[in-house]
Amino acid sequence: MDAPDQTNPSVTTRWESLTAGRPGRRYADRFARLAAAGVDVHGEATFCHALVPAESRILDAGCGTGRVAIRLAELGHRCVGVDADPSMLEVARDRSAAVSWVLADLADLGNSVGADLAGLAAPGPFSRPEGAAISPATDGPFDLIVAAGNVIALLAPGTEAAVLCGLARRLAPGGLLVAGFGLDAAHLPLPAAPFGLADYDGWCAAAGLTLDRRFATWQGIPVRPDETDDDPGLGDRPTDAPGYAVSVHRAQPPAPA
Repeated sequence: MDAPDQTNPSVTTRWESLTAGRPGRRYADRFARLAAAGVDVHGEATFCHALVPAESRILDAGCGTGRVAIRLAELGHRCVGVDADPSMLEVARDRSAAVSWVLADLADLGNSVGADLAGLAAPGPFSRPEGAAISPATDGPFDLIVAAGNVIALLAPGTEAAVLCGLARRLAPGGLLVAGFGLDAAHLPLPAAPFGLADYDGWCAAAGLTLDRRFATWQGIPVRPDETDDDPGLGDRPTDAPGYAVSVHRAQPPAPA
């Protein structure tokens, strides 16, 4: 069987397979209930805020209903949120006008074509018109790009490397790509992890990104060295090891003057 097309946005994402493209309000309500119960739902934004200077330009890749981007905007950053799910972006746009919201498939960020940024009236899976231009809002350069909430793990199979290349091209020199995703079924809405940390680091390296640091949680608990093995399913990890990783990769810094 041929490998999935790395740049074909018609390939169904794992997210679309799970949700049928209509989870927006339900997803937002879940986090609203957690916040009402006293749970800190801003760990990702707090983590990213600590990595960059004030008023940084930040892209929330796979922003969903905007929880992370909205909080970062509240903290003073200039934010753009991009997502391919109209039902999620409809909620995000209702919640905040401080963020530039872009309807686009992350796989398109590496192509010369992109998303129709018109309204979100039509529910259902995102479908880009042929030849439509990517919004200038996503061009960058960004000081930081964040992909929280298992975004990378829920991409269409085979598109991960292309997506990471597209994101890397939008980073400023020395900019940071921050991604968090599960390493096992207990930390993913999937029966098994679709790739391991070695795969992810390899895709980042091919995109010109270098691993800067890695944590097991958004609260900054470090990942032990034995959690970075080459097993795609990470099945050899100790049973007490965290099943989640937050990776910070850095674009090549500017050359010395």
